[in-house]
Amino acid sequence: MEQDHKLVTFGETMIRLSPLGHKRLEQADRLDVHVGGSELNVAVAAQRLGLKASYVTKLTRNPLGRMIANKAREHGVDTSHIVWTDEDRVGLYFVEFGASPRPNTVIYDRRDSAIAGIKPGEVDWKAVFREASIFHTSGITPALSESAAEATLEAVGAAKRAGLKVSIDLNYRARLWSQARAREVMTELVEQADILITTEEDTKRVFGIERESYEEVAKSLAERFSLEAVAITLRETMSVWRNRWSAIVYADDDIHRGPSFEIEIVDRVGSGDSFAGGFLFGYLEDGPAAGVRYGVAISALKQTNPGDLVWATREEVERLLGGGGLRIVR
Repeated sequence: MEQDHKLVTFGETMIRLSPLGHKRLEQADRLDVHVGGSELNVAVAAQRLGLKASYVTKLTRNPLGRMIANKAREHGVDTSHIVWTDEDRVGLYFVEFGASPRPNTVIYDRRDSAIAGIKPGEVDWKAVFREASIFHTSGITPALSESAAEATLEAVGAAKRAGLKVSIDLNYRARLWSQARAREVMTELVEQADILITTEEDTKRVFGIERESYEEVAKSLAERFSLEAVAITLRETMSVWRNRWSAIVYADDDIHRGPSFEIEIVDRVGSGDSFAGGFLFGYLEDGPAAGVRYGVAISALKQTNPGDLVWATREEVERLLGGGGLRIVR
């Protein structure tokens, strides 16, 4: 059963191209095609669990743009507020899958994408936020361009005026902007947020916060920005294809710990976004402890399927949380 809440996400989605198997890009003669972008990944995870989701972006009106919108609708995500343009382009990115000791590698081709050109005033946020409960974006979106940063600030301000909770994933990308510029923009955004989702590494790079434990990092962020919840994902990398995955959340002056899963990874891209979608679903339904449990479980399952988007169901997530084993499900 779907919640009464509604989530709105805003950001970039690109076309993802990957060589088959473990080939290097310069070896490739065929490429596997997926769509993926942080905020769409979040919307899909939330929607699949039962939290109604709407995705806002700017896309070029061509087959690639339609591919992205079609994929969002395939998962039940509302796309009625996408801004369409006949100019610009849809961004691309390439994922080259490694194997220990060679890590996975990502190459971006997103310069002059449609969403990078978005400007304040292009989205009717008053209409978008009608009947919505929570707004989510990430540090990737404002990093795309000066106008995208201004549009993100506009969106967050409109969400606050409309009475929505605001969720932000720090999502620092060194190839998009400097730590100094990220600190300047993200400070202004996080000061208006209610929920922050991040990693200890991103927190150190953007805000210069480093403590002796993840718990202390989360508490420091909550106190500095007056946040009601701070979630930190935790990944232990035993090898490229075998990781241990968990998360914590600081809320109500307490630490809530998610389950820990040892994962045989198929594709880890988008796992943090699936955590965010699962966390927001659980948080709105039953508070921070439920949020971190749903977030960790659905993002663990996401890492077992190819592509950025999660294909798990709520039933599968709850079976995993209930201790579901590895025997064939018949």
